[in-house]
Amino acid sequence: MAQTVFTLFKDGQQYMQTWPVKKELYPLFPECRVISATKLAIKTMPPLAVLTVASAYSVTGVDTLPNAVAMAIFFLSIPVQGLLWLGHRSNQWLPPSTSSWYRDIHQKMRQQGCLVATMKSRPKYKEFAALLKTAFDDLDKAFTQRWF
Repeated sequence: MAQTVFTLFKDGQQYMQTWPVKKELYPLFPECRVISATKLAIKTMPPLAVLTVASAYSVTGVDTLPNAVAMAIFFLSIPVQGLLWLGHRSNQWLPPSTSSWYRDIHQKMRQQGCLVATMKSRPKYKEFAALLKTAFDDLDKAFTQRWF
């Protein structure tokens, strides 16, 4: 199943909005760290790229402008790399251990009366993210503390 770069980019944005960035999940999944770094890069890298080109041009003129533009392109690529990684990750199948955890959480949420999407027989990370988001949003802290 080949995906375009634009599809991965869009999936990464959706996955970044869906995944719950909670302190309990930091040691278990790299998503929390990647999402935090990507959000920081989205805020800081465009001004840094402009500052790099502007300062190189004002100090040395056009002599180092190609190097400054290359550095600016690199700075602008950092948030794109994070979003592409997240998009790729969201479409990966869950490993067996996490998949059984997905089923357990889904079953217990159903028993508590939560409205959750139908359980997938072979879930992906994006379904797991939606389930975790629902668990952290709808259930109390005492209930979710048993899992994390």
